[in-house]
Amino acid sequence: MVNSEVDIMDNTNIKILLVDDESDFTQPMSFWLKSKGYSVLVAPSGEDAIKIIKEQPVDIIFMDLNMPVMDGVTTVKKIREFNNTVPIIIISAYVDDKRISEATNYGISGVFYKGEDFQAGLALLESALRTHKQLKK
Repeated sequence: MVNSEVDIMDNTNIKILLVDDESDFTQPMSFWLKSKGYSVLVAPSGEDAIKIIKEQPVDIIFMDLNMPVMDGVTTVKKIREFNNTVPIIIISAYVDDKRISEATNYGISGVFYKGEDFQAGLALLESALRTHKQLKK
């Protein structure tokens, strides 16, 4: 086994921030990611996400597009003001090309649609982490 494969398979040191105001989504997604060995933090709002990121580093963020008070695009924009490198995957319950395109302007790593198998989210997560790791070299 190559070292990079070991690193990717050892998920215990990878911290994921899951940002969504809907616990019906965050609870099963968080549980599933934890079952894969990841460390998961949950923020119910964009404001809470920003506080968490400023207090402790995270390796990747799953960010819901539609949240009250501060939506996902605004939150991503504010995160990019102080952290331009953390991979961010947008979460959306529906296809909203205009808003996803707007988020893309702030360097997102992909889009995960609610209702998709969590395995699709895991594939996005692993791809974003590999890309981020290569860019850091």
